[in-house]
Amino acid sequence: MRISLRGQPVPEDTDPRIIDGKAIANALLADLAREVAALIETGQPVPGLAVVLVGDDPASQVYVRSKARQTVAVGMRSFEHRLPATVTEDALLTVIDRLNADPAVDGILVQLPLPRPLDAARILDRIDPAKDVDGFHVVNAGRLSAGLDAPVPCTPLGCLLLLRQAVGALSGLHAVIVGRSNIVGKPLAQVLLRENCTVTIAHSRTRDLAALCRQADILVAAVGQAGLIRGDWVKPGATVIDVGINRIPTADGRTRLVGDVAFDEALAVADRITPVPGGVGPMTIACLLRNTLAAAAARRGAAHGL
Repeated sequence: MRISLRGQPVPEDTDPRIIDGKAIANALLADLAREVAALIETGQPVPGLAVVLVGDDPASQVYVRSKARQTVAVGMRSFEHRLPATVTEDALLTVIDRLNADPAVDGILVQLPLPRPLDAARILDRIDPAKDVDGFHVVNAGRLSAGLDAPVPCTPLGCLLLLRQAVGALSGLHAVIVGRSNIVGKPLAQVLLRENCTVTIAHSRTRDLAALCRQADILVAAVGQAGLIRGDWVKPGATVIDVGINRIPTADGRTRLVGDVAFDEALAVADRITPVPGGVGPMTIACLLRNTLAAAAARRGAAHGL
């Protein structure tokens, strides 16, 4: 039996090697609901999260609905702004300017990917860094890299909380991160360095990737390539965090979600491993709300317990 951030038991999957991200995320959401209620009881305004969705990408629509539902479930206000794929960059920037100035909005998230030709970097950097709950603003990325206080992007933060749950103390462990994106790989490296891990970032140009992965006490796969990491790439006893979400066809003409790790192969070798789905995914949304509460508390000069 594992213990959540606030001390309550978290039920594990029937196989203790599988890290139950959904159960851990639900425990975090319950903690968040209590913290939000406590903040409101002090007379503070209800924290608010604004999500901006551009276009009609089906996966993005699902994510936005889920975020809105869970935002309300923990007692926060949810603001949705849905814009057509044809929206101009200036019009989108105007929406962000309005949200930056809105005192009811504590966090702003622009759902990615954005339709072309919108410049995602320019859009994200227009968000007030104090309301940047995704942690993608260049100021926040720089502060994180410098070891200063900054919001940690939601997926890397979720990976960290899962690792603390599964492993405990991370100091001294060798972490290999396969993937160097600004969204996962690079910020996760900074986070694990703060935990005193030895960190290696691998990518498509890495020579003998399999041999490098076999050195990892913590192996994180975040490349978006189904089944890239094979079982014989995993060091016996390692902890594997699979960030990948890939939809592949099945024999019956449907599709299913798989990660970047060949799960069954890795399960036979690893000490602990996250499944797909049900691993990192649920933690990403929970950590988004955690960052929103932190932003709300900071703007109000209030304390929170997470």
